Amino acid sequence: MTHEVNRDLLEALADSYGVALDFWDFDGTFCEVSTSTLISVLRAMGVDASTDETIQAELRARVDRPWRRVLPPCTVARNDRETPFQVHVPHGCAVRVDIVTEDGSTMGARQIDDYSQPREIDGVLIGQASFVIPTGTPLGYHILRARVDYGNEIREEEATLIVTPTRLDVEARLRGRAWGMMAQLYSTRSRESWGIGDTADLAEMGSLFGDLGADFLLVNPLHAAEPIEPMSPSPYLPVTRRFFNPMYIRPEDIREVAYMSGPQRSLVTWASENVKKFSLENNLIDRDAAWKAKREALDVIFAAGRSQARQRDFERFRAMEGQGLEDFALWCALVEKYGNEFPPQLRDINSPYVARERRELANRVDFWAWLQWVMDEQLSKAQEESHMAGMRIGISHDLAVGVHPTGADVWMLPNAFAKGIGVGAPPDMYNQQGQNWSQPPWRPDTLEEMDYAPLRDMARTVMRHAGLLRVDHIMGLFRLWWIPEGSAPTEGTYVRFNHEAMVGVLLLEAHRAGVIVVGEDLGTVEPWVREYLRERGIFGTSVFWFEKDESGWPIHPEEFRSDAMVSVDTHDLPPAAGYLAGEHVDLRESLGLLVKPVEEVRAEADEERERVMHRLREHGLIGDSPSEREIVEALHNYVAQTPAPIIQISLVNAVGERRAQNQPGTDQEYPNWRVPMADGTEKVVLVEDLAKNPRLQSLVAAFTHELRDARI
Repeated sequence: MTHEVNRDLLEALADSYGVALDFWDFDGTFCEVSTSTLISVLRAMGVDASTDETIQAELRARVDRPWRRVLPPCTVARNDRETPFQVHVPHGCAVRVDIVTEDGSTMGARQIDDYSQPREIDGVLIGQASFVIPTGTPLGYHILRARVDYGNEIREEEATLIVTPTRLDVEARLRGRAWGMMAQLYSTRSRESWGIGDTADLAEMGSLFGDLGADFLLVNPLHAAEPIEPMSPSPYLPVTRRFFNPMYIRPEDIREVAYMSGPQRSLVTWASENVKKFSLENNLIDRDAAWKAKREALDVIFAAGRSQARQRDFERFRAMEGQGLEDFALWCALVEKYGNEFPPQLRDINSPYVARERRELANRVDFWAWLQWVMDEQLSKAQEESHMAGMRIGISHDLAVGVHPTGADVWMLPNAFAKGIGVGAPPDMYNQQGQNWSQPPWRPDTLEEMDYAPLRDMARTVMRHAGLLRVDHIMGLFRLWWIPEGSAPTEGTYVRFNHEAMVGVLLLEAHRAGVIVVGEDLGTVEPWVREYLRERGIFGTSVFWFEKDESGWPIHPEEFRSDAMVSVDTHDLPPAAGYLAGEHVDLRESLGLLVKPVEEVRAEADEERERVMHRLREHGLIGDSPSEREIVEALHNYVAQTPAPIIQISLVNAVGERRAQNQPGTDQEYPNWRVPMADGTEKVVLVEDLAKNPRLQSLVAAFTHELRDARI
């Protein structure tokens, strides 16, 4: 549909909201964003750009908006420099601004010259004054308090001030190079797992890998999924990123189980019997069966009650998490009662009908809140176990880029999200059809109005028991590819975020939690972004298979970035053994994902493999007829020779697995996120058998030897 509007006016309005008018695609082609896309994206932000008249009205409102309030809605400053901000009061009125810090102390904001001309707003002449946040203001969430003298009275206005560190002190936290393992927790099971990997398996692996010399164990996002079946298999499509998936709880490890009566414990045992057998089979992971059985057991344990001290601990946890936890627990209780489609009157969290349900479902709200407390305790225990085993960093978490369009976050914080938009990625060298992840994006304008609370609350919870945080698609803090509903991924555009504020809030929470931050910056990334992240103390990401020179050859180890976490592969590729065998080509052909003839793609894969083998021989890492195991070990020895400060080994590579966990561009065509960990013979590998796994032991020994010999 063609919209007859003035393109220049539309572009001015779109640009004022951070909507990109054009972009360069992955092969260097300049692309202009269509008029219909610009109008749809603006509509998603509540901006009417349907006619020239509405565009002009929206432009005037956009320009006038800051002049209609005394203080900016939220000011984000760095602690090592002065940060200016503007105040708007009736022309001629005196104004004083103070900073009230978290600890209650007060300091003044210094006024500086501002020669802006007054503006008439709704018949009142409004003037602008400028102040600065002084250098050295303490880190934290503070209050800006303006006292305006109107002549006959003095009024106070308040707004949020967030002071962030300029840079994380990553050197002090790393204390040299670090290496670790990465695993998909749901797929790493033990004999006592309920058909799916859990926090007990996490603690066991933290203990084992710590003893082997690893500094960290990175796992997939553990964000909450649907509270009832069916559960989305993708850990990157959660219902909320702030809270955790209780599917990962090990019921028997809850303290109250030890004090239950025999009949009560029997109910827990009976619930586990069938699903525990799944852990011994190389069949696709059945989350629904595992969670149904586990939920039945957890209901029994919850009903058994707690000691007074334990109940007080639970209540303190609820008080700490605040209204966010209460609302999430209520959402879970409503889904449990009504299913995934709420009655219309319950879709507004502020409706009286929801308030009534909150009262009537109080016991179930308690249950779902209790599950988060249990998860918090078990994650804390896993982190403690990893540190006791010698890990310097410990359990490390992954932050997904977005949430489910009908999940808890969208219900709890509807104003934070754009409507009618899916987030994705434009076509690039790895996916030439583009991607639509079907996730609603945060709105940049309302995030500021909300003092970035959705970001800071989420970051605080995820980092509480983490030593490192991997941020998936960290470009989402700078810009996101917005795709209007019903459009192809190619018909989107970038929308810019206030990256200075977003990164600053993330760094403040990381500083307080003592967490290292790694950003996944693969794909299309503006060159200045990587430099900006480096300056702020955030590591990037390098993957061996993607690091090539202009002629397509693997770059030499010394040419890798010195400010990134490096690995051989990712969860979106087959493990090294499968990739070397060209299984990624076979898989994409079978799923109809190739955009070039299969013969051409297979020839390219063969050439890539030969070039890799040449590089490995060139660096003395393999002989003339290496085995698969020797090649996989050589690949890891290759990355050990890079200057990367953080190196990770995929657990699937260490045990000889060949199957990919995820195939981008597919939904039901491939069993994404449901493949249990097995070896090259497709025999299940259990957590308690890892310590004696010969292939794992050989890889770790070879890698750590190379790491010690590497002169970085």
